[in-house]
Amino acid sequence: MHDGLERALQLAVRNVKEGGHPFGAVLMKNGAVVAEGVNTLHKKSDVTGHAEIAVLRKLQEEWGTTDLSDCVMYASGEPCPMCMTAMYFSGIQTVYYAQSVEDAAEVGLGLSGDVYKELSKDKQDRKIEMIHQPVESQALNAMAQYQNRS
Repeated sequence: MHDGLERALQLAVRNVKEGGHPFGAVLMKNGAVVAEGVNTLHKKSDVTGHAEIAVLRKLQEEWGTTDLSDCVMYASGEPCPMCMTAMYFSGIQTVYYAQSVEDAAEVGLGLSGDVYKELSKDKQDRKIEMIHQPVESQALNAMAQYQNRS
């Protein structure tokens, strides 16, 4: 097992002992740890408090960039859709994980698998109703203003 993945698992075990969920994450660049973190849902009322999000935020703030394409993510558990999206947006190319979404579901942490299934459905078939209301006023068309900025 890779050192980064072993460290992520150690963080997850420690987090469980401290009352948290079994998730830890490590970002590495050129074989060196550049950030690590754990799931903080037991400490903060913040659904984005996942280990992978924590390490991405920490490193992006520290480095002053959203581009982490030269880093590798090591996660104790298979990343949820939110974390995967954040990794796509940050340019992460490789993710190693130890325990699957199915493993998590077996211990009562099945929401990630449920969300993956929901996202595979057509918009109109999802549990959350999506209502599209197009922009009518050019003064409120932020996309056009973004495109036309100087």
